[in-house]
Amino acid sequence: MNNNFNTQLERFPRYQLLETQTPIQKLSRLERSSDVVLNGVNLYVKRDDYMSLGGGGNKLRKLEFLIGAALADNADTIITIGGLQSNHARLTAAAAAYAGLRCELFLGRQVPRDDPDYERNGNTVLNEIFGARVYDLIAGADVLKRAQERAEALRSAGRRVYVAPTGGSTPTGSLGYVHCAQEILQQSAELGVSFDQIVVPNGSSGTHAGLAAGYILAGKSAATVKSYATLADQATAFQKTRTLVEDTLKLLECDVIVDGESILVDDAFRGPGYGIPTEEMRRAVKILARTEGLLLDPVYSGKAFAGLLADIAAGKYTAGQNILFVMTGGTPGLYAYRSVFEPTLF
Repeated sequence: MNNNFNTQLERFPRYQLLETQTPIQKLSRLERSSDVVLNGVNLYVKRDDYMSLGGGGNKLRKLEFLIGAALADNADTIITIGGLQSNHARLTAAAAAYAGLRCELFLGRQVPRDDPDYERNGNTVLNEIFGARVYDLIAGADVLKRAQERAEALRSAGRRVYVAPTGGSTPTGSLGYVHCAQEILQQSAELGVSFDQIVVPNGSSGTHAGLAAGYILAGKSAATVKSYATLADQATAFQKTRTLVEDTLKLLECDVIVDGESILVDDAFRGPGYGIPTEEMRRAVKILARTEGLLLDPVYSGKAFAGLLADIAAGKYTAGQNILFVMTGGTPGLYAYRSVFEPTLF
């Protein structure tokens, strides 16, 4: 294990939100299913949905460092932004409650839906339960500008405010997945399994960027990590991911030059747009649920897992390779997509 991990990460304040490492498990039942073609590929999942706080999910890793930074700055309030069904917003509300911070959420309309399932189910219910003050903005509103204006108003009133962007995907937030890279490498050694590829969804790019930076810090290739874009198109997602890898490494005082060819992003399974269901996503969600009893979310991991299954079936991986898919959580979103999973649609 490269000692750069501990040496570098210990410099940053961190507020513990995870109780333990999240498990890695082999998808043995899926591998035996006649509904998928795995061509002898060994498929594993990293259960980052398996966290106790706030319903779980990958944003908690980022929030450990974001909340840590906020508390180090003596903040009493955290403000963040996202879409109406944002998992990051929900988990920010939960983490803020746990840390004793006030929380305000500025949520925009990124998905063209206004039905009751989407507006008053899933994450939106939990935001209120966790005690966040929610600003539900109209389509086209500048969500970040509104959040920053609110932060300035609170500061003028004597409050200390920390503002986190969409997905918590800053270099500081990405440190959570630098730490996760260390965790995966440790678990890999313990399991005696070397992972040829780590696959993640790519929304705001922080999960991919943090893992890639972590593997670079460990003396390995950033190309070990591949993501499927679910928010932006390929060119945009690629550039944001590469920039965030570079900025995260700078924060860690690592002067490695990032080779653009090692940043692997694929938008072929994004579908018509962010949060818009695809048939491939529906199939992937149901297959994993019906073979392993595991739940993927419909916006991020469902589309990414669909992409991974399609690429394995197409022969992009060879027999005997070990692939690790990071389950990033977001399962409350399934309730906002109830109608998508009605039997008549599958």
